[in-house]
Amino acid sequence: MCFTKIIRIREQINHLKIKTQKIFKKCCQSLCRVLGFKKFMASINSKQMITGKSFEYALLITLEEKLKNKTNLKVIEDPAFDVAKSCFNNVSASEKSEYLLSASFAVNFLMDMEPRLSNDIGKNDTLQLGILPDFHGISGDVRDVLAVRSLQKWEIGFSAKNNHKAVKHSRLSSSIDFGDQWLGIKNSKEYFDTVKPIFDNLAKIRKDSEAKKKWSELGDYHSTVYVPILKAFIKELKSLYKNNPQKVASNLVAYLVGNKDFYKVIKSKNSVEIQAYNLKGTLNLPFQKIQPKYKTPQVPLPTEITSIDFKTDNNTTVIVTMNNDWTLSFRIHNASSRVESSLKFDINLLKSPEKLFKNTLTISKD
Repeated sequence: MCFTKIIRIREQINHLKIKTQKIFKKCCQSLCRVLGFKKFMASINSKQMITGKSFEYALLITLEEKLKNKTNLKVIEDPAFDVAKSCFNNVSASEKSEYLLSASFAVNFLMDMEPRLSNDIGKNDTLQLGILPDFHGISGDVRDVLAVRSLQKWEIGFSAKNNHKAVKHSRLSSSIDFGDQWLGIKNSKEYFDTVKPIFDNLAKIRKDSEAKKKWSELGDYHSTVYVPILKAFIKELKSLYKNNPQKVASNLVAYLVGNKDFYKVIKSKNSVEIQAYNLKGTLNLPFQKIQPKYKTPQVPLPTEITSIDFKTDNNTTVIVTMNNDWTLSFRIHNASSRVESSLKFDINLLKSPEKLFKNTLTISKD
């Protein structure tokens, strides 16, 4: 569902939204009082989640600060905003400064790329800024921060990354249908018949040990768990591609990289990198006679998969090679030191088309 529709629904059920927000805030406040902020956030996710949300918030408020005197704007303060703000408010002062400095460099550049951020067609043309809830990623929308102009029927999104370039962290389990989720094509019964006993055994180990059993206590779990799961994954992906060659390659990249055009903002220690995933041609548009200062060409999606196999001398990583210069790696791993009944992929873009716009901005603290 697009952000514009979400805004419209919120306006229609404003009373319910306010009530929900109050309940959400009370729950967060209660948990924070009982656990302390750090333990509360850890109960939701990891340190990586806190730093990521902090950078999202820094990007949002920097957009607001730099644009508020140029156009009418409104920040959507909903539960997703509240979580990001809480994360930002509870990191150290030096981390806040670092996030804001990186965001400032990024936003200055993005304003040159996107003239519609600064320019409106009248006082009713309000720029709405918001943070997308994480559940949108399930359907392939990887954007974190969104800028919307309803009157212009225009929106762009930004994916904020703090010190990592992974495109996605998808899971496999006995019930997750990756074919349906990623490609719109259901996995076969044969696939589930292969992986379900392995995942069910992990679930039993976890239950019998009261969630205390560690992976390190299982012996050679790479051979007994990772390899058979990855072999089933490879076989199933090859089968899905064979039966739907026109659909699988493009849908795989669209889901994993992002099915909505967006800018990826990657913060590192002394630099920030901007990547423009202009897959559908909706980025970098002019505003009336005002042209972007830089051009981001439309990037072609793959149409063919040329190989799906294990990485050489590696039994935890699968490499998927496609035409149009797309290559993805899928590294399987356990997200926790304790045994769980699912496994996680760390998915990275190893190769991308030359047309994918990339620019690295060196950060000067002077």
